[in-house]
Amino acid sequence: MFHLIHRLKTPLLSFGGTRTISQRINMEKPCILATTFGAHGGIYKCFAPVVEKHFTIIPYETFLLDQKNLSEQVKAVFVWGVALKVDRGLMQSLPNLKVVVNGGVGVNHLDIPMINSFGVKVCNTPHVVDNATADIGMGLMLASARKIVEGHHYTLTHNNEDLPESSMGMDVSGATLGIIGMGRIGYKVARRAQAFDMKILYHNRNRRWKEEERAVGAMYCANMEDLLQQSDFVMVVVNLSPATQKLIGAKELAMMKPTSTLINISRGLVVDQDALVEALLKKVIRAAALDVTYPEPLPIGHPLAALPNVIILPHIGTHSVETTQLMVEKMVTNALAVLGGNHPPDEVKV
Repeated sequence: MFHLIHRLKTPLLSFGGTRTISQRINMEKPCILATTFGAHGGIYKCFAPVVEKHFTIIPYETFLLDQKNLSEQVKAVFVWGVALKVDRGLMQSLPNLKVVVNGGVGVNHLDIPMINSFGVKVCNTPHVVDNATADIGMGLMLASARKIVEGHHYTLTHNNEDLPESSMGMDVSGATLGIIGMGRIGYKVARRAQAFDMKILYHNRNRRWKEEERAVGAMYCANMEDLLQQSDFVMVVVNLSPATQKLIGAKELAMMKPTSTLINISRGLVVDQDALVEALLKKVIRAAALDVTYPEPLPIGHPLAALPNVIILPHIGTHSVETTQLMVEKMVTNALAVLGGNHPPDEVKV
């Protein structure tokens, strides 16, 4: 029945009957509202069976065709990306909604107090994204330091066999890595960097236990300025909040070594992009490697994308088969808990 709902693109009735779309839906399972699987930035189709095992999926586009009859059926909303806007209008239209589940950790695109005011819980999918995000941070650092992207382009387009002097990269092994934000992901980055014999500095709201520092060989910097001045690579791994918006601006970039690289795997708004463009143009820092920007993806022709010393990814830190599977499973687990009258394992509270 999911496939019937999924294919409907117009309000035409099927099989010659007079039933509405809502009457064609299998109501034996609780209904969830989600962006169409495999389209508009929604969850990929290959993960649909994970959800269909427990729920009937109402694609948002289908919901709009028969909102009057479908509104009362929706018990949960699955948010994947930013295509489905959970605003006050949507909340008012879903009288039986119990939970909004976000695929991913960051929930800055959700107005949690507003959602909670309707008696609806908000959940996310922490922990399962940690390894994949730490991996992409290391990948960006290595790719930028050793000019892997440039090497690939040279191999495809070279017209002579001589590598230019500019193709030389920087060593990662033995270099100093400064981690801004030593939460779960930051700590996993530190564990990976330890295997490269890197000197590890970190700045965090709260200092970690000394045993945790010793386990990864990390040194705490109470002042971010000290970290910026000493690091060869600065990796930003903080949550986006009013306090961290544009945490790295012109002032902070000027504190960094001219041979250093900025790596951002947190949120685009944590770095002042205009200041970053200026710093890269003027060679205030050597390079930048970004998994996140604002907006995402960057518009074609954006000044940042025109710079030769930048690697930009389209926010793919958690974009692996295994991690996405775990995220979808965690979304299902949280929704089932709430609908079953139990406390969800990953409720987000403000």
